[in-house]
Amino acid sequence: MAGKPTTSLSIPPGLPPKRLRVECDPEAFGFQTTADLKPAPGLVGQERAIDAIKLSASIGHKDFNLYVLGHEGTGRHTAVTDLLTKAAIARPVPCDWVYVNNFDAPHLPTAIRLEPGTAAILKNAMQQLVDDLANEIPALFESEDYQTQRRAIEEELGQKHEEPIAEFSERAQAENVALLRTPMGFMLSAIVGGKPIKPEVYEALPEAQRKEIDAKIETLQAQLTSILERGPELEKEHRQRIEALHAAMAERVVSLRVQDVTRQFHNNASVRSYLENVRRDMTSNAELFLMSAQQGNNGPFPEVIRKYHQDRQFDRYAVNVMVSHSAETPSAPIVTEDLPSLPHLTGRIEHISEMGALSTNFTLIKPGALHRANGGYLILDAHRILSEPYAWDTLKRCLQSRAISITSLAERFSFSSTVTLEPDPIPLDVRIVLIGDRRLHMLLQLLDPEFGQLFKIQADFEDDLPRNAKNTRALAQVVAGYAAKEDLKPMSAPAVAALLDHAVRLADDSKKLTLELGALTDVMREADFYAASQKRDLISGADINKAIQQAEHRTARIKERMQEAVARKTIQIDTTGEVVGQINGLAVVGMGKTHFGRPSRITARARMGTGKLVDIEREVELGGPLHSKGVLILGGYLASHYALDVPMSLHASLVFEQSYGGIDGDSASSAELYALLSALSGAPIRQGLAVTGSVNQNGEVQAIGGVNDKIEGFFDTCTAQRLTGAQGVLIPAANVDHLMLRKDVVDAAAAGKFRVIPIKTIDQGIEALTGIPAGKRSRSGAFPKDSINGLVEAQLRSFANSRRSFGASQGDARDQEQA
Repeated sequence: MAGKPTTSLSIPPGLPPKRLRVECDPEAFGFQTTADLKPAPGLVGQERAIDAIKLSASIGHKDFNLYVLGHEGTGRHTAVTDLLTKAAIARPVPCDWVYVNNFDAPHLPTAIRLEPGTAAILKNAMQQLVDDLANEIPALFESEDYQTQRRAIEEELGQKHEEPIAEFSERAQAENVALLRTPMGFMLSAIVGGKPIKPEVYEALPEAQRKEIDAKIETLQAQLTSILERGPELEKEHRQRIEALHAAMAERVVSLRVQDVTRQFHNNASVRSYLENVRRDMTSNAELFLMSAQQGNNGPFPEVIRKYHQDRQFDRYAVNVMVSHSAETPSAPIVTEDLPSLPHLTGRIEHISEMGALSTNFTLIKPGALHRANGGYLILDAHRILSEPYAWDTLKRCLQSRAISITSLAERFSFSSTVTLEPDPIPLDVRIVLIGDRRLHMLLQLLDPEFGQLFKIQADFEDDLPRNAKNTRALAQVVAGYAAKEDLKPMSAPAVAALLDHAVRLADDSKKLTLELGALTDVMREADFYAASQKRDLISGADINKAIQQAEHRTARIKERMQEAVARKTIQIDTTGEVVGQINGLAVVGMGKTHFGRPSRITARARMGTGKLVDIEREVELGGPLHSKGVLILGGYLASHYALDVPMSLHASLVFEQSYGGIDGDSASSAELYALLSALSGAPIRQGLAVTGSVNQNGEVQAIGGVNDKIEGFFDTCTAQRLTGAQGVLIPAANVDHLMLRKDVVDAAAAGKFRVIPIKTIDQGIEALTGIPAGKRSRSGAFPKDSINGLVEAQLRSFANSRRSFGASQGDARDQEQA
């Protein structure tokens, strides 16, 4: 193997500043402020999603419910609300629904469909009906006609009751037996000397005479008992005749008043049938109105309690309005339920406490979101409904049965022991719109076979759109629309340019513009505050930049602490000098919506072995599967590029120094390979250059994510330790189009103090890092001796030869021992 190599190649030049940050030109906009722009009529770049929403909103077939997926802040809720509002105008106004009493089975309330806007009319009509009868029926029962008929019934009953008694009394008198009335009833007594006999006189009579009296009284007692047994029958007849009288008297006024209500709903057969049941029940229970009148000024209860119970006795005639639509607003309902729990979704049955016990009736049925949205659209958050117990299953059941059935959780778990109701299911015609993310959509399709049957349409919102003149101006119009909607100050052209530059940065692609309008709107609001604090009427580019910088500053505490640890050498990162088998890899640290780049020292060590490449992170279970995959690719690269005619006799180890958490991703695989090649060749790596990018088995450097954060993270580290002009970052050439670096990084590159070097292959990267040619195989199949590849191959052959010699010597030693 040759001696330690010497550096002969200079650091490659980096990309020109104009490739590091492609900014918008305010002069090319063609306007001075956003006040000169006509706001965009709709969302830009979301045609695919908009078409899907329109289809779901307009198609009449069932099960074409909609799932809206995309990142938060892309305008999903706004687009859905706007498009559904337009579609709702074309749909008919839904019918009203009410629950009324089922007089035959009160636990099974009856649902009635009504024309739009008539539910309240029916409810008021029934209230007025009860109020009128509460006054008219008591007055009717105080009339002379009623009193005359009542007296006739009473007199007839008296005659039927007294005449048999009088006849019996005469028969007893003829037999010298008197019929006496006592507080306890009737009794018989013998008459002696014209007077009822006293007990002491009776005891003094001869025994024969006493027996004669006893026999006579026993016979008469049996006759009296027979007569008195007819009393309950007469009382029953009396009650029936009184009730018949009440019904006959009430029939006229009840029929007249019910007929007035019926005329208002003569086209609705269900209402006519219900009112006929009301008429019969009111006629049969006219005493309710008499009791109400009698209790008006009497009773032991306080006035408030008495009034409550008087009102409750007429609940049987109430109308419980579940949903009512105004006929003056010709539009289908659009309902957004923020808390889609089971009771809020399908409604609930409430209970009240009466004398220590819970009771309920049909007036305590409360509507849910499905009732309010019936005939229109219901917007739900996918995550929230899936987190509520039984809400998702119940929603699917309602969509499949096309009916709303009210079921409580207590009933489903059999926890309720109180009287409950089973209301009629209400037919359901609603379009459900679920709003969620892509991951949840994928899981529902994978794990819930019913999801794809019920939600046949998906509206997939784009995260970004191509950056061109047309889209740039369209996004500027959207920005102008948001500024007007949020009542913000107009923005100058430079301010719009700065905001769109931020949109490019959020897209992580210099040829894309983000569609996360929520993030852009937050910047606009903060910039508007800064402009107002300076008493300016226009938002400037400086206000936008300040808002962006302040937002980054508010979340930079952990980033600054890490940079401080590097500056104080607590975390060891070298940005100058050269070291064998050591390189600076780059990673992105993410915490919620905050993310930043930070360098990590990667070291490699190599010696003779059995062809094993040890990933220390994986061995201690800190490395994720993607990171382990990248390390295994390194083994494949070495085995297929070097010393093909000898066994792989390498034992190497790779580790991220001072890493105390999990590591995943393959974006550091190229850096690990560079460190390993340096350890094998003995060529030192320039510590002023950091590396990011993954590698394949062919030695091609592949694109990675977060390239801007990684470059800026290493730039901040170099700045803290002083820029020397020999520092920079090696990135995959495929990531050049993703660059949208901070202005201070671009300025440093323009001044020659920092560079960003695009790399396509491992050979290009190792040359830049070591200053030594990588070397290509000649026609003879050998690498140049002084090249990196030649040195690596020579080292691997040396390991193989040493292993062969060691194996032979061990074999000779065993032979000698056996001899």
